[in-house]
This record gives sequence, C-alpha cells and structure tokens, in this order.
Amino acid sequence: MQLAGVAASVPPARRADWAAQASAVLPPAAHGPLALEAALGRIAIAWAAHSDYATDVLFTPRADAGLDALFIVPGLQPDPLSAALAGHHADKVVHLQPGPAAGVGQLAWHACSDGEDEAERAAACVLRHLAAGRAPVALAAGDRVLTRRVSALLAAQGVQPGVDLRDETGWKLSTTHAAARLLALLHACAPGASTDAVLDALKLAPAFDPRAVSRLEQRLRRDAVRGWAQAALLTQHDALTVRLETLRSAMSGPRALWEWLAATRTLAEHGGLWPELAEDAAGQAVIDALGLADAGLAGWRDWPAAQRRMRLAEFTRWLSDTLEAASFRPPVPRQARVIILPLSQLLGRPLAALVLPGADEQRLPAAPEPPGPWSAVQRQLLQLPSREALQQGQLAAWRVALQLPWVDVLWRASDDSGEPLLPSPLVQAARLDGLGAPAVDPRGSRSLTAAPVARPMPVGAALPAQPISASGYEQLRACPYRFFALRQLALSEQGELDVDIDKRDWGSWLHAVLHGFHEALRADPGADRQRLIDAAAERATHAMGLAADAAEFMPFAVAWPPLRDAYLQWLLTHEETGAVFEAGEQHVEVQRGALSLRGRIDRIDRLPDGAPLLIDYKTESQARSRERVKAGNEDTQLPFYALLSGAEAPRAAYLNLAERELPSLHELQDLPVLAAQLYEGMAHDLARIAQGAPLPALGEGSVCDWCEVRGLCRKDFWS
Repeated sequence: MQLAGVAASVPPARRADWAAQASAVLPPAAHGPLALEAALGRIAIAWAAHSDYATDVLFTPRADAGLDALFIVPGLQPDPLSAALAGHHADKVVHLQPGPAAGVGQLAWHACSDGEDEAERAAACVLRHLAAGRAPVALAAGDRVLTRRVSALLAAQGVQPGVDLRDETGWKLSTTHAAARLLALLHACAPGASTDAVLDALKLAPAFDPRAVSRLEQRLRRDAVRGWAQAALLTQHDALTVRLETLRSAMSGPRALWEWLAATRTLAEHGGLWPELAEDAAGQAVIDALGLADAGLAGWRDWPAAQRRMRLAEFTRWLSDTLEAASFRPPVPRQARVIILPLSQLLGRPLAALVLPGADEQRLPAAPEPPGPWSAVQRQLLQLPSREALQQGQLAAWRVALQLPWVDVLWRASDDSGEPLLPSPLVQAARLDGLGAPAVDPRGSRSLTAAPVARPMPVGAALPAQPISASGYEQLRACPYRFFALRQLALSEQGELDVDIDKRDWGSWLHAVLHGFHEALRADPGADRQRLIDAAAERATHAMGLAADAAEFMPFAVAWPPLRDAYLQWLLTHEETGAVFEAGEQHVEVQRGALSLRGRIDRIDRLPDGAPLLIDYKTESQARSRERVKAGNEDTQLPFYALLSGAEAPRAAYLNLAERELPSLHELQDLPVLAAQLYEGMAHDLARIAQGAPLPALGEGSVCDWCEVRGLCRKDFWS
C-alpha cells in the first residue's frame, strides 16, 4: 500500500523498469537475518508493479492529445504523481505558487488536565466561535477517539452530524452499526461461541422476537451458563434455540471463500438483516466492500483465488480485516458550520476559525514516524517520503493552521494512564517565539444549590413478603430497604455471563460433587469411594460447563485432590459415630404457623438416636465457621434449617471444607431455643411489615459497601 502511490506515478510502460530498480535496493535473497523482510519487500514491489491504477489514463496518448495545459498547485508535501506528470507534459505545465503567507491570527493556548477536559474545552471553543458568527469552524482530527468525543459533546448541544457538522475524514467501515451487526451473527455461529456472543447476535438481528430473546437471556443468566454449547443443551426444546441452531449448523465445516460469502448473505437474510443493510448507506457500503450483491457473488465464484477453502474462524478474520481496511463516509451537507478534517488539509480552505485539540507530544510530533519497515536509504531510493520530508510537511501544515483568523490549540497534561505529557514541540517553539496567549476556559459556569434527598422510608404492606428464606431474612435484618427492593419489588440484578470463575463457582461445584458422590455411594455402598467421587467430580465439571474453561478452573482443580482425600478420611470418622447419609440438596417450601418458609438444605444425615443432622457446606475459613456457631452470634442459617425440617429434636452443623484445611464439623448448640427465637423474630418483623411499618434504608455497616441497591436508596445524596 505504501509503494502503490509511487507505482501509480510511473507510466505503465516504464513500470517494469521501476520494479527492477526498486528490487535492487533490497537485501540479497540469500538466507540471513533480513531474508524474510527481503522476500516480503519483493512481493510488495511485484504486487505494486503488476497492478493497474486509475491514474494510468493520464499517461495515455488520448490524454496527451486532449491536454491544453497542466496546472499544478503545490501542496504541503511533495507528490510523486504531480512530479511525474510535470515531467511527462513539460511543455504544457504551469506551476501556481501560493501567495505570500499571512500573519498569525488570534492564537489561544489551552492547557488541559486530561482527555475529558480537553474534549470539553474543544467543544466549548467550537460553540463559542459559532455563537460569535465565525463559521465554518474547522475541527482538526488528529486523534479519532478524541474527535468522536468532541462530536458527541457538540451533538448534545445541537450541532448534529450530517446537518451542521461535516466529517471529511470518515471512519473505518468495521465501526459502523451495519458491520457490527453482521459480524455479531458470524461470531454467534462459531463452534465455541459464548452465550454473550449469541445473545448479542439475537438482539441485533430483527428476525428474532425480542420477548423470546429476553426470556432466554433471563434463564441463562439465572443459571450462569457461559458457553453456548451448554446453553443449547439446556434449551434444546426451545423454539428460538432450534431456529438458531439451524442457522449455526449451516455455517459449519470448511468451504471456499465464495461459498462462505454466499452463506453469509443467506445468514443475513434469515436473520432479517439483509433488507436493513440494503436500505442503509453504511449497510450498502458493507455489501459493496464484501461483494455480497448478486453481481459481486458471481465475480467471487469466477475468481480462482476465491476457491481457497477455509474454516469459519479464518473467514471471520478475513471479513473483519476487509471491513477494517475500508472507509465509510456518510452523506454530508455541502454547507456545514463545523468541518472535521486532518491538519494537512487546511491549505486553501476558506475557514473562519480552527480548533486544534490533541496538540501534545504524542499526537502532534514535530517529525512523524515514517510508516513501514523501510530504512532511510530504501525510502530515498524507492521515492517514499523521508522523515525529513514528513517533518517539513508537518511544519508547513502547522504554519498554515496558525495563519487562520482564529485558532484554539489544546493539549492534555497527562494521558489516560496518568503519565505526564508535554505540549507538542511545535507548540513549545511557538510559545517561545511569543506567539499567542493563554486562553480563559471557554466553558460556562453554573451555580448549583445543594438539594440532598431524604432517607427513603417505603411501606411494603401491599407487597408480598413471603415465602421467606434465610438469606431474605438476613437482608431484612441488615437493611429493611434492601429487603424491600430485592425481595418485595424483585429488583435483583441479572448476573454477568462472561465472568471469571471464582470462589462461588467452586462452592457450587463442590456441592454438586458431594451430592452426586453420596447418591452413588448409597446406591452402591461397596464401591470404591475414590472412583465414585472422581466420577461425580467429572460429571459436575461437564454439567457446569467448566470443562471448556479448564485453564481458568485449574487453581481450584489443583486444590481438589488433597481436599478429596481429606474428605473421604473425615467421612470414615463421621460414619464411625453412626451417622448415615439420608438426603442432599433438599428444596423445601413449608408452612410453619403464620410463616411460609423456603430454602434448600445441603445435606441431611440420620444419627443413631434417629435425630436428623442438618449440614450446611462452607468453603470459608475455619475461623469464620467457628464464629458462626459461637454463643451470641446472630447467624440464622442453621436455625432456619431446623424450622424447614420440622423435626422435633434436630441437630445442625456447618461442615467446613476449606481448601487448605482439614474438613471439620462445627455444630450449633441450643438449636431448638435458637430456632424458636428466630421464628418469633421473623413472625414479629413480617407482621409489622404487613401492618404498614416503614422499611428504612439504614445506611450503616459494611453491607453498604457492596449493596446492589445503593444507587436506588441514594445514600450518597442523603441530607
């Protein structure tokens, strides 16, 4: 691509000679440290030399015969095509030199603290010029991220793109909404697609019912299903899943490039995306860039290079790179009050003012880095712009910018990571010459009167408070407002799907392993216990979708063998007391007097005297488990277990299964008394809620540090 501009300036009849001369400047093709670079360079030269260019018509006899004069207006940098045409039409060329340089305009320096401050000040500068009647205003695009932020701030103030603002730089086609929707469909068809990727595609494809997609998402988020392969098994009878799997199966297996493109069009049609692509300017650009129209697909089918077979992953990368290489320029008004353009295109533009953000040492260097791997000597012999030429062009563009009537130059004092930044060397030199003056912040100031809100005191009498669980009652005790929001209003947030495996996943996995092991052991008491527990571990790993994340689950998998051996040894000791496993993972919903209780008991063992032993698994530290059963502790889990079981004289304990400690059983004493006290407290509290007692937000304790509804209770804005 760098050599194409040079090759296009060479008459087609002399292009082969240019290729021979260009190849001579590369290192020899023999083996050595630069052998690969030399081979790539020769491929680039051959490719550029054997390509046709739109400028070839300028060197034809017909163009020579019809040409009366050739006027060349010099730009900011030497142009090889202009130089070649000047030599080709030496008797007809006229060089138009620009007039004398104007003086420096009204120049203002803006030193900003960071990127957001810079964007806000730049937008304020543009608005100030427009308010003063200075239009059009040029906004120099040196940093696309910064320019987009400024454009968004201007749009919020009524300067709308396509109406008052014209962007002459364009942007990558891959960043358009049309391209993103098409790529989302392809990513959803990958064999190892995540649930997030598939849900994104379903939401972006018009052919799928949004309500069905929402129901599917709620189910998968509730079960935290990260991989779509597992999600498809869990929802295999769902009509939406069946339809989606039909589309995904059509995108499997290797095939030729032209076949992939035809399948992509079919996928877009079945996803309801094709009509919207055809009617949208960016969508039509995507169709043209990929050749998805009928004529384009016919051309792909007849092109030998498109017969190469590839898999979906390789095709998706190719399609993404193709869209990344293409630019999109939306239809824009000819007369706009704000124009976004590169600094190098200010020459000859009738502009009333210029706002130049990004004038720091990184975004506006004095000597831009030459692109590509070419050495300085190679750049000279290949007629590519040298570092000196790029520096002169940058300096020339800077001088043109300073000649505009009104100029605001902005730079940030630190980058996004907090590292300090200096102004551009061009800015420093101009300030040393005494040009310009520090600017006053162009943003207007507002005076706001503090208006703190009162602590919320909702009433939940008209909302259901039962059935209640142990965790629900703990929420009520920790903060009544949290119980009101999460339980009564059911405003629980949906969990993320694509998250790292953490201690909670480890605990869920351990519950599933022990339950599967004890059920298998009860069915076959004489079987090898280690074999049974290993089989249960493998089943749980696959059922929870952790097999696909073996590397991420590895820290927990490494801790499992010693914990497994220690648990089997503890189990033998536990069984010597006469305890027998009776049930596990018991979901219970029962009415106890005025209370409707709901919960799950991890495990129930039967003791020799017939009393049930209610066990709750804990993967926390042993010190934390000991604290739970300490006298005077207000832990509610085991007393709630006793109320769920309904047994007359139950016993309850926490079975600690910490990773680096031996398993230990921590039994809660005085369980009947504590269960009765818990029942009395719950009945009293729920009766008060039914009678209209307020449920205030307490705003105290560590619970506020991680509370999901802190933004709802507005604690940070209380009076």
